[in-house]
Amino acid sequence: MKSSNRHVLIIVQNLPVPLDRRVWLECQALKATGYEVSVICPKGPGDPARQELDGIHIYKYRPAPEANGLAGFALEFAYSWLRTAFLSLTVARRSPIAVIQACNPPDTYWLLALLWRAMGVRFIFDQHDLNPELFISRFGQPQRALQRAEYAALVWLERMTYLTSHRVISTNESYRSIAIERGGRRPDRVVVVRSGPDTRSMRPVYPANPREAGAIELVYLGIMGPQDGVDNVLRVVDELVHQRGRVNVHATLMGFGDSYEELRQLSAGLGLDDYVTFTGRADRRVIAEQLSRADIGLCPDLKTPLNDVSTMNKTMEYMSYALPSVSFDLIETRVSGGDSVLYVQSGDVSAFADAVETLIDDPDLRLNLAKRARDRVVESLDWRPQSEAYVGVYDSLFGIERHLDEMLAKTATGSSHDEWGNIYVPLDDITEFDRYIVERRR
Repeated sequence: MKSSNRHVLIIVQNLPVPLDRRVWLECQALKATGYEVSVICPKGPGDPARQELDGIHIYKYRPAPEANGLAGFALEFAYSWLRTAFLSLTVARRSPIAVIQACNPPDTYWLLALLWRAMGVRFIFDQHDLNPELFISRFGQPQRALQRAEYAALVWLERMTYLTSHRVISTNESYRSIAIERGGRRPDRVVVVRSGPDTRSMRPVYPANPREAGAIELVYLGIMGPQDGVDNVLRVVDELVHQRGRVNVHATLMGFGDSYEELRQLSAGLGLDDYVTFTGRADRRVIAEQLSRADIGLCPDLKTPLNDVSTMNKTMEYMSYALPSVSFDLIETRVSGGDSVLYVQSGDVSAFADAVETLIDDPDLRLNLAKRARDRVVESLDWRPQSEAYVGVYDSLFGIERHLDEMLAKTATGSSHDEWGNIYVPLDDITEFDRYIVERRR
């Protein structure tokens, strides 16, 4: 691998870029440290097929039709793999590729990396999900012969991805342990890079449309699949509104996924259309507005083999916006949230509603947890040290030794406004920050 060729191709299938916030932060970190970066991903609504953002080349293909059943998923994976393979040739014609980074799901791009290996291309596996655990979380333990075959295929694909990769990037220590124990990887070839938020930009702003005085705004941010438990949000709101008379409560649900339409139907069936808003796909501007105006963040993921060991980005993003939150008790959510989150037993909707009600009735507790959350995410979960670990993986492949802290150091923006003109809440004005947390308005 020539030292002059530092072109990285990042492959993402389940989200477009820059909507995938982790991948976009990775792209920016590589670009800031002298790497050339290209991305192949599906199109989002209205996205162009080719674009260059901040010096990063993005190649997009029309996504496959929504998968339904085994045949549907097989078609989706095959279609996306072929479109990605053809686009990788286009990328290489513009500039030779030195490293391919594949972000799962699915665990299918090891074969493409293996084909490119003849050209001296290295392979990095950025593991975002555990697909065998995802299968069990969605469908239960395999019982029938077909289910057992499907599960065995997922385990095999994951193992091939591990074995083919030159380095594995894990999102937390739980995933790292699995890569070493189940994947057979050497510990020095598996590096933890947490999905920490960039707390310089992910910080509260004064919302353009604050909630009404005396109202309480709940918020959910994330994917809406069967394994994500978003129906529990609706059941909590139903209990608060219809059983406990909390008619001042409103919930905003940001995100999309396989269960989106089913959740909208459930909301209507529970009589919650006046109390719940679905935004659909949310960009950074919408996220900043909604997390800045909300009072309480919701983490409804049930305790499953996947969720228990997965880092939930929404937890840390709530923390970035100084939001207290309620979560079902999961191992890795405790690692992220620490003592800034209220935890309840998995699946206990009434206990979840109790915790939300406690925060509604106790503004001092909301204030205390919100400040703990913001302090913790800045001090322990921020993206900057993670970006150093991430770029360090690439430097190790290229045999580069250098100090990354200065190259990736965050400098003050020098602005009191975000990129859309919203005014930042002054974090160093303790009195004003405290008032904002309770009132969530100017």
